[in-house]
Amino acid sequence: MAEAFAGGEYPVIPLERGDDLQGMEAADRAGLILFMAGNQFMALPDLVRAFLRECPGAEPVAYETLPPGLELGQILAGGARFGERLLTGLPDVYTAVSEEAMQRLIRKGLARDGDPFVYLRNRLGIMVAEGNPKDVRGVRDLGREDVRVSQPDPAGEHIALYIEEMYRQAGGEELVRAVLRDKADAGTTLWTSVHHRQTPQRILEGSADAGPVWWTEIQRAQGLGLALEGIDPGPGLDRREAIAYYATGLIGGPNPENASRFLRFLRSDAAREVFSRHGFLSGDR
Repeated sequence: MAEAFAGGEYPVIPLERGDDLQGMEAADRAGLILFMAGNQFMALPDLVRAFLRECPGAEPVAYETLPPGLELGQILAGGARFGERLLTGLPDVYTAVSEEAMQRLIRKGLARDGDPFVYLRNRLGIMVAEGNPKDVRGVRDLGREDVRVSQPDPAGEHIALYIEEMYRQAGGEELVRAVLRDKADAGTTLWTSVHHRQTPQRILEGSADAGPVWWTEIQRAQGLGLALEGIDPGPGLDRREAIAYYATGLIGGPNPENASRFLRFLRSDAAREVFSRHGFLSGDR
């Protein structure tokens, strides 16, 4: 699955995102290849270990934890560039927080109608520096001129669609325009391509003051002892009722039997226990 790049229109994986490519350099020898919505990155090592305890024959497992929009582009293009390499071929399983992403795969003949299912949920939060030096109290404060916002780009990050709706609910089109257009033009909204890595780094470095993220990322940062904390938008704004993680197998994936085993595993108590430990919400509530 890795070879010298020979040209073509492929999405580009940022060079600094090697930590989101686990085992992909030898994916042609993998027993299972997963493209997992990137914000699950903190849970994947535990999840893969739990799966292999039940299905040791699927080893080795290779996986990506990039933004699902980038992974979708990689699937549709048949590959992606990473430095001087071209990663080619299909994964066995793809997950995303967008039903439309699943429908695109179905329309392209890469997934079967009726196969995608919801296995997980999450909620939004606002990440800030420890002590909340900008006194960000809620979603509307992200529209303030003095608050630099690390903002996921909707071109590749499906979380951005839920964030935009959070802005709309909190402050109407005025807040949407302020954060996504006016502040972007002014340079105080800073776009991300891999928000789950870039937003905490920017806040820690002082180049951003706040950023909307998945609550699980705030929980992980605190668990690591990083100088970060979270502002809870509240159940009316955190989009927990709307956010759903979908999974599907890929037609033409190299390991269909192991893909089926993994998809069944995602619905199991063992998988739920792993995700719950990392702060995710149950897919069936």
